[in-house]
Amino acid sequence: MRLEHNKHSDAREQLLVAAQALFAEAGVAATTPRQVLERSGIGQGSLYHHFPSKRDLARAAVERTAQEQLQVAERGFIGDQPPRERIRAYLLRDRDALAGCRIGRLTSDQAVMSDASLLEPVEGYFSGLIDLLGGALEESGIPRDRAQDRAAAIVSVVQGGYVLARATGDPERMRSAVRGMAELLERQQHDQ
Repeated sequence: MRLEHNKHSDAREQLLVAAQALFAEAGVAATTPRQVLERSGIGQGSLYHHFPSKRDLARAAVERTAQEQLQVAERGFIGDQPPRERIRAYLLRDRDALAGCRIGRLTSDQAVMSDASLLEPVEGYFSGLIDLLGGALEESGIPRDRAQDRAAAIVSVVQGGYVLARATGDPERMRSAVRGMAELLERQQHDQ
């Protein structure tokens, strides 16, 4: 019986991983269950056993992607570095600028934006990211309301950097945007 459980867990995992990759590449609306099956190598019966509808699969995959991406950001904020150094590291970390943000790209997917259950983890990701950055800014002595505004600006610059890089086909556009924000934050620190 345990072997059967592991077999089912493995199939579910493979389906989720395949869906996450396809949603990142083409979006939720453009991805078909057949494509998920082909990418995962799992049979149709397993798909519908674990996810009775495409919406169920999409919800699980979007939730997981949002959680994973927020965990990546959170790991960058663990440590003994001063808060501003953690923010700088977040801004300047390596990113695949031309691929775009796995979560940010979902905001242009009508299937996500028109379904509250799919939009909820996207909103949660961005709220969590703003709270994380805002907390670090507060640690550095900035009042909460201003810290939250600046955190939203940082997230906006990163997301805009992805858009610029993808629109121009030039990853340097993103690097330029985040370097510019890091420089503004450094100047602001010196002006206090």
